[in-house]
Amino acid sequence: MSELPTYVLEREFDAPRELVWKTWTDPELLPRWYGPNVETIVHRLDLKPGGLWLGEMKWDGNSNYQRVEYSEVTPPERLVWLHAVSDVNWNIIANPMMADWPRVLLTTVTFEEEGGRTRLRLTWVPHEATEAEIACFAAAMGGMDKGWGAGMELLTELLAELQA
Repeated sequence: MSELPTYVLEREFDAPRELVWKTWTDPELLPRWYGPNVETIVHRLDLKPGGLWLGEMKWDGNSNYQRVEYSEVTPPERLVWLHAVSDVNWNIIANPMMADWPRVLLTTVTFEEEGGRTRLRLTWVPHEATEAEIACFAAAMGGMDKGWGAGMELLTELLAELQA
């Protein structure tokens, strides 16, 4: 099989690594930047291998549920999880807005500190995906920076506020 399409997001933040890590792992801070322009609700966040982050994004009377299962938690360096759309009972389902979207994405986030700044790198790769899911993901990669980019702007503002 050919190499899987991989979405890569890289950002540098003017904040120490421990603080950037906290914004990704604290259930009080996560909703302040994750899911821009929607209300993000963290229903559960068990930060450990096998632990779950169950999230809901609400807008215009609609809810979108996400189920994240952590496979690696190495503070403050690395998070690895399986990311999926779920139903209200946290069962993994096909994405109701994109039928061929991969049911599960392998997500890896690394945090590197250099001189009081933090370099963040996120990768998203289809996990155990069908050919149709892989093709859908590859076709959508060009637009992923929009959502993630808006979240990163909010994260930049949040980090500045936390250090003020």
